[in-house]
Amino acid sequence: MKKVKGFWIYVVLSVVIYGVVQLLINGGILNPFYANTLIFIGINIILAVSLHLVIGITGQFSIGHAGFLAVGAYISAIITMKFQLPFPLALLAGGIVAALAGLLVGIPSLRLKGDYLAIATLGFGEIIRIVFLNIDYVGGASGMQVTHLTTWTYTFICLFITITVITNFTNSRHGRACISVRENEIAADAMGINTTYYKVVAFALGSFFAGIAGGLFAHNFYIIQPGNFGFLKSFDILIFVVLGGLGSLSGSVIAAILLTVVSTFLQDYPETRMIIYSVVLVLVMLYRPQGLMGTREVTDLFGKWKGPKGGNSYGK
Repeated sequence: MKKVKGFWIYVVLSVVIYGVVQLLINGGILNPFYANTLIFIGINIILAVSLHLVIGITGQFSIGHAGFLAVGAYISAIITMKFQLPFPLALLAGGIVAALAGLLVGIPSLRLKGDYLAIATLGFGEIIRIVFLNIDYVGGASGMQVTHLTTWTYTFICLFITITVITNFTNSRHGRACISVRENEIAADAMGINTTYYKVVAFALGSFFAGIAGGLFAHNFYIIQPGNFGFLKSFDILIFVVLGGLGSLSGSVIAAILLTVVSTFLQDYPETRMIIYSVVLVLVMLYRPQGLMGTREVTDLFGKWKGPKGGNSYGK
């Protein structure tokens, strides 16, 4: 009953937030710069939450997420620009192809662990970038021009679906199986959990939503180039997850919002921006190595304010 009530509270709050922002945009109170910043924040949250499923929940250290972002971006751009098909269909196609790419790289590479898996996923991301760099059909190195179709409505709907699906997956028996893989893969395997299967499922699901984010990204910036999806982009997404707290979806969302805002409003000072960005990360890692939220969620803080009800203090 509590879960059902919590879900409807989440739905109502989401509708209210969407409605308020949409009214501000329609009324001209939020100018195009701020509206675009909100869209960019939404895209980054989708990326952070999708990678959170792979690293924070399943414990697989992937640093090739920009590769799936690129797949979704280029596939969706081809659907809209070359085939003149509707934008929602392009987003879905980008997500599906990115998920297939996730399966393609996940099945062989997820038998690796730790640093070896990180290197394999990083290599995949660079392969994707180089492939698009050498395909003239999508513009090659000069990039591909894309019509601006991404709106606050499309971004919010995709964001809402992403958070809802990944939250429900995490709270399901499949999510608990993924968490058991993260905590102790050998013990999980001994208890009869198909660890390879759940790692691949989490990887494919995370890749799907990264592809959706890629479609939104491509149709928000008018032009996409292979250089937009280098390994530094993968590290940017990784920082969202680590800074927010491994295992905390709320932390990934908060970190994505904070870092996007800092990066956006300091873009006129590129040298200073990177210095401040780096100093903030160093300070957080020194004084809060478990991340902003640790393994807790925002709802756990509400429960704490209501008074302790017993139980362990894991992640606090």
